[in-house]
Amino acid sequence: MIKRFFDFLIVFCALLVLLPIIVIVALLIWFKLGSPILFTQERPGLNGKIFTMMKFRTMLDGKDNHGNLLPDNERMTKFGAFLRSTSLDELPGLLNVLKGDMSLVGPRPLLVQYLPLYTTEQARRHNVRPGITGWAQVNGRNAISWEDKFKLDVWYVDNQNLWLDLKILLLTIKKVFVREGISADGHVTIEPFKGTKSNEQS
Repeated sequence: MIKRFFDFLIVFCALLVLLPIIVIVALLIWFKLGSPILFTQERPGLNGKIFTMMKFRTMLDGKDNHGNLLPDNERMTKFGAFLRSTSLDELPGLLNVLKGDMSLVGPRPLLVQYLPLYTTEQARRHNVRPGITGWAQVNGRNAISWEDKFKLDVWYVDNQNLWLDLKILLLTIKKVFVREGISADGHVTIEPFKGTKSNEQS
């Protein structure tokens, strides 16, 4: 309850301050990328409950001759890459925090299709609300392996407290300015998770 109050208070105040930036970014997306302005996708939250996550759109909707979306690196624009590198694309996620689907700090919500691929240990990342930022994000983000990312997520689940959350938020601000770990080598973000073969799957 304390963390939920902390999240609500911080996000409510942040939205008041960031509203002009949110409006400007939304207008630029509409002008440069067209509509829709928001990217929405179902993601697993607390205890694996599915919710609709919101982000600013960063890619074009280019498709091949068969109607399939082109690869991410062909749809990503310089403007979209800028939004991602500065984390401005995450601003709509603050509404998810207000709704209670997410927290400011926690394991990042990943794709629903990954749920059956987690080991029992990895699945414990869903024992807390997913976050806008998290322990894995300030310790490598997309530049580390999936296994390392999940270990960091589970470590956070076992060690979470308000002081740790404050530390992660401060480190996140630093990471935004330094722009480290935005993508894995050869990928716009990170390669898809295909499961941890060396361990028994949950």
